[in-house]
Amino acid sequence: MTLPHSLTRTVLIRATPETVFRFFTDSTRWAKWWGTGSRIDPRPGGPVLIRYPNGVEASGEVLEIVPPARLVFTMGYATGKPIPPGESRVSIRLAGHPDGTRLDLLHEFADATVRDEHVQGWRYQLSLFSNAVTNHANSGASASVDRWFAMWSEPDAGARERTLRDIAVPTVMFRDQFSLVDGIDDLVPHIGAAQRFMPGFALARQGNVQHCQGTVLADWAGTGPDGQTRARGTNVFRLAPDGRIESVTGFWK
Repeated sequence: MTLPHSLTRTVLIRATPETVFRFFTDSTRWAKWWGTGSRIDPRPGGPVLIRYPNGVEASGEVLEIVPPARLVFTMGYATGKPIPPGESRVSIRLAGHPDGTRLDLLHEFADATVRDEHVQGWRYQLSLFSNAVTNHANSGASASVDRWFAMWSEPDAGARERTLRDIAVPTVMFRDQFSLVDGIDDLVPHIGAAQRFMPGFALARQGNVQHCQGTVLADWAGTGPDGQTRARGTNVFRLAPDGRIESVTGFWK
């Protein structure tokens, strides 16, 4: 099969290569970014089915699969246009990156016009893919956020440090109108000082968190020792590829 025309795209996904690759080897996860009913048999010669939400179907077969680094499969359309099943080739390479995983896509075609029709499609599809992967990787974000807020009323410095080392990277950054702090070793005593100046003040999440590709928004309320709300705000959490908190920026309302 001669495929002289190609498009390429590179994206950075804030998850580990192992997590990203699972979305190539499990039909339930495969369908998360293609559409309900899509499936893949992750072995050379295994069938690939893509069922788009608008009802269009694409099919092909796996040519090569090397966990967690490479997937190659043919692709064409069982319904609709513009290419028959099996008459284009998709190669996806994954590589570790300090911010997660670099994904390099190569899609090869026999016809340049058909190639051009797929440029925006891949721009969109890889955006869906990144969201599906990071939603899975950060499924525990709500629990980490709750532990972050609870830590601000924890009187024991050792317990605060243990919590931080569990939910955050060692270099975690915290910024708000009262804070410019880098690292767990600086943040633990900073929280202790806040407790001395605001005794009995407690923070708690309000409502559900919002998550998009490693960034989490969480509203909070602060109550005094009398149980009355004294402050409200929103925190922006940036998550590392392994799901731990990398940075927090707090906005007081």
